[in-house]
Amino acid sequence: FFGWDRLSRRQHLLVTILMAVGTNLSALWILIANGWMQNPVGAEFSYETMRMELTDFWAVVFNPDAQAKFVHTVSAGYVTGAMFVLSVSSWYLLRKRDVEFAKKSFRIAAAFGFASVCSVIVLGDESGYTVGEAQQTKLAAMEAMWHTEPAPAAFNLIAWPNEAEMKNDWAIEIPWVMGLIGTRSVDKQIPGIHEIVAKNRLHIESGIEAVKALDRLRANRNDAEARELFERHKADLGFGLLLKKYTPDVTLATAAMIDAAARDTIPGVTPMFWTFRVMVGLGFWMLLLFSVALWFSIKGCFADRPWLLRAALWSLPLPWIACEVGWFVAEYGRQPWTIYGVLPTRLSVSTLSVESLYGSLAGFVGFYTLLLVVEMFLMVRFARQGPGSLGTGRYQHEAHSH
Repeated sequence: FFGWDRLSRRQHLLVTILMAVGTNLSALWILIANGWMQNPVGAEFSYETMRMELTDFWAVVFNPDAQAKFVHTVSAGYVTGAMFVLSVSSWYLLRKRDVEFAKKSFRIAAAFGFASVCSVIVLGDESGYTVGEAQQTKLAAMEAMWHTEPAPAAFNLIAWPNEAEMKNDWAIEIPWVMGLIGTRSVDKQIPGIHEIVAKNRLHIESGIEAVKALDRLRANRNDAEARELFERHKADLGFGLLLKKYTPDVTLATAAMIDAAARDTIPGVTPMFWTFRVMVGLGFWMLLLFSVALWFSIKGCFADRPWLLRAALWSLPLPWIACEVGWFVAEYGRQPWTIYGVLPTRLSVSTLSVESLYGSLAGFVGFYTLLLVVEMFLMVRFARQGPGSLGTGRYQHEAHSH
């Protein structure tokens, strides 16, 4: 709706295409970085520089976690846009205004939204598989799977997780489904939380040796024995650093501290379990809505289905909610890591003072709140005005004419 008085039709189309391409390229690199934080391939820690260093650029770019996350996230953005168009078009049709325009935009949104939501669900399934490969802790927390079950594992449709006793008080299960989703097989097991904690305890004990060797190398980089010890245990260095929460000197960690650190490797099961189901439930609701909308669009009778139009109208906020809970699952489920298995969140601190942190955070919150207010104002204004804002003389509620 903007720039028609300054750009020709072709220029306007070109700018629109370039904006879409640029946005998607921006999302690609952001999600490659996030995918690396979830599954840090193509890099290793150097004791000489005390940092993670890139060893294989293309392994980072083609990280399966990053690729699945990119298509899944971008498709979710397409669903959000399609739902916005579908909802506003339904509002026009319910009010019997700009009917022909609304019918065209409804059909386009229904078709594009159906394709996009199918992509979201398919790549969501792929993301679940990559999580099962690289982040078994997250998968177990999402499913409230406390013990390793015989393959193929059942899917907990609904359950009541009891984190204090590390069990489910009750659950409604669907046989085989979790095993098929998480492993793509009928004979591979998915480890449960109890088994993961026990395994991570061993990683922490190995990580203590890595921290010891690293301290020796920092004092003397020519210490061959320390170098050999570090190389043997460096894969578990991050697990050893988890003990920094309990003691500044991990070599003095007690068995109780190691047990507590091992338990810390599991994110909160209850929020993970329910937010994942909210996301999935909203996804399947939108699949149903777009499917019905597309079906009646093909039949050409959607404008005579007020129940469908109202359902589309009231579903307007659902993609945003689904996206937010999806990001919660991705980021909270990674805890206690900033870089999974490498850098604990607790140690991911900068040299900024608390005052500087609060100041910058307040600035970001204020700026983006202002953008939200402006965006909401413009969206509501132009949605109410409709295609009349183009000033072509062909629609109702013309704001101006060329």
